[in-house]
Amino acid sequence: MSIQAQYKKKRGTAQDAIDQVKNGDFIIVPTGVGEPPTLLTELSVQRRRFQGVKVAQILAVRKFDYIDPETVEHVRHVAFFFGASTRSGGQSGWIDFIPSYFSEMPSLIERGQIPADVVFSLASPMDQHGYFSLSLGADYTMAAVAKARAVVLEVNPNVPFAYGNCHVHISQVAALVESSEPVMEVGLPKIGPVQVAIGKYVADMIDDGSTLQIGYGGIPDAVVMQLTHKHDLGVHTEMIGDGILTLVESGAVTNRKKTYLPGKMIATFALGSKKLYQFMDHNPALEIHPVDFTNDPYLAAKNDKLMAINATLQIDLLGQCGSESLGSVPYSGTGGQADFVRAANRSRGGKAFIVLPSTAQNDRITRIVPTLAPGTHMSTSKNDINYVVTEFGVAQLRGKSAKQRAQEMISIAHPDFRAELTAAAQQMHIL
Repeated sequence: MSIQAQYKKKRGTAQDAIDQVKNGDFIIVPTGVGEPPTLLTELSVQRRRFQGVKVAQILAVRKFDYIDPETVEHVRHVAFFFGASTRSGGQSGWIDFIPSYFSEMPSLIERGQIPADVVFSLASPMDQHGYFSLSLGADYTMAAVAKARAVVLEVNPNVPFAYGNCHVHISQVAALVESSEPVMEVGLPKIGPVQVAIGKYVADMIDDGSTLQIGYGGIPDAVVMQLTHKHDLGVHTEMIGDGILTLVESGAVTNRKKTYLPGKMIATFALGSKKLYQFMDHNPALEIHPVDFTNDPYLAAKNDKLMAINATLQIDLLGQCGSESLGSVPYSGTGGQADFVRAANRSRGGKAFIVLPSTAQNDRITRIVPTLAPGTHMSTSKNDINYVVTEFGVAQLRGKSAKQRAQEMISIAHPDFRAELTAAAQQMHIL
């Protein structure tokens, strides 16, 4: 049967596609805007016909109707990382949470530790060879495609066709639906004077010819905005967004000096604007790969001068980093922070930056604390942390004693809290 004949045979309505789901199934959905809105809307409509179905995703960007505490016995969301649409459900306990390093999620699926019965994903139109591109989120989804009983695609002409290991052949697809609504756009976070100050400290430490991993958030994007005058930067990251596109357009990113996959930008998912998605389409300078490739610390570290820039919520005097909870209350998830901190530490000339404002709640609470709040989910250990940056400066921790670390951390805390941090460190016998 020709690929076109296979396509026509498998094309149908969303109502028909949902028939691929059985009671008790575990449905894998890609990161962020790779989620298929037509399929998940229809699953929401039909959710009461199912029992024990779970929908797993690292970052849901829309609050579909199935994300509903009243119907969790029918369809329940499982978060690998909380966002605005799932955070309250996670904090209330009716949304499940599976912690994992982002880089290890494909292996958890391959080993059956995370089930993968069905895959729902947005996809580009099929090419002449019968392949679709899961360009918006290859992440752990490609591992799920290899394991799933049924792969169901929502084919949309606004989804770019990207190169890399992100392709699914029509022969692997059980059912598909077509849609044409624009891919969801996610704008850059708000950047204020604190973020700009932190960004300048980091940008001043990034040399020409460095390779960048940029996390999501106002401070990482503030760093990006101050790199447009640099030369021959490269990109090896988990997320490609509009900040990186700005660097490409300014001429700062050429990828020529990369020591691993030179000439190529590497990412595992996209989150940005229509302009970004158009830039990705059939662009030979960009490849989208599964996250066990992009975030593998050994592989990413093959890039000399790898600069990893990630944000945190709270950090203690030894450098223990709590990036995913407020005390015991979940806020986000593990993600790829530790993956890239370790990669940058391995990289020749690499630097790993953890960035955060020194305070929260209008300077009433310090984010640099003697010890992490009870119950805090520690994201990156004291043994991995290198540079910590606030609006008051840079602390370099690797190779330092506990006393030296405390002194460095107190020096970049808000001045209003330095005395009490010093007293706490003395009480803990660090100073």
